[in-house]
Amino acid sequence: MSRRDFSRRSAEPELMDDQSCDYETFRACLVDLERVNRLTLGYRPTLNFLDGLWRRGRLPRGRPLRILDAGSGHGDTLRQVAHWARRRGVDVALDGVDLSPWSARAARDATPPGLPVRWHTADVLRFRPDAPVDVVLSALFAHHLPDPVLRDFLRWMEATAGLGWFVNDLHRHPLPFHLFARASRALRLHRFVRHDGPVSIARGFTATEWHALLAQAGIPAGAAGVSWWMPFRLCVTRLRAG
Repeated sequence: MSRRDFSRRSAEPELMDDQSCDYETFRACLVDLERVNRLTLGYRPTLNFLDGLWRRGRLPRGRPLRILDAGSGHGDTLRQVAHWARRRGVDVALDGVDLSPWSARAARDATPPGLPVRWHTADVLRFRPDAPVDVVLSALFAHHLPDPVLRDFLRWMEATAGLGWFVNDLHRHPLPFHLFARASRALRLHRFVRHDGPVSIARGFTATEWHALLAQAGIPAGAAGVSWWMPFRLCVTRLRAG
């Protein structure tokens, strides 16, 4: 681990991306990943982005705010969004899209009845929403994508989201890499999470890389901002003028 090269994104595969992973293993990993997100306050940047829309009066009137979560995994981000919407008195329609055949099942099992959310199994780049989407969210999904696919994903979000989009992902740095490796053992997280957590960080980004990816994807200069959040999150905000 100490000799790992952090100067560029790793292409090392994550165990959870193996399509042969069975449902119980996949679900157990997602449960522990949600635990990590709670412990690290990982939902804060995404909810702050939505709060910004709410404070600026940018939410639609007379209909729900339509939000799509790309790479929705266990569905915990959309559950947090649903709770945020309830606190703010915001009517929402939520859709989670994930390529894994187990994701929708795991998310549905973990979601209380009555939340305004639907789960879909699809390649998000080929997913065609049945109604216009206001906001696309991406939480810990982008680092799973190689750069060429990620550029396509940025273009897809730009074409799909009417109000804007938000990427919440990892800052590649040796400190969180080594800290997570130690903490995941101490917390006795699932063995897949102990492996995939550091790998995910190594597959993460620097701010310079994000600016380059945005330019390569054809996002207008200055239209998207890159911000750092504690602990070691790099987030990309795209909000259309309005």
